[in-house]
Amino acid sequence: MRTVLIYSLSRLALFAATAGVLFLVGARGFLLLALAILISGVVSFVLLSRQRDAVSSSVTERASRIQRNLAEGAAREDTD
Repeated sequence: MRTVLIYSLSRLALFAATAGVLFLVGARGFLLLALAILISGVVSFVLLSRQRDAVSSSVTERASRIQRNLAEGAAREDTD
């Protein structure tokens, strides 16, 4: 769960930094928002790929653990 939080905060920081730079350059309003989303998305795709892979494996592992626990619980119910 920690990896998801770190990745999310990294994405948010990249968005804020991009928006700040665009604001200083002179972008305002909807243009600022649209450009910040687009540019920070591309930059995070490149810079945060390792963190994205860690989040993916963490989420997949947690989902399989939950699924396994549900299956074990159902099997215990069936034996009762």
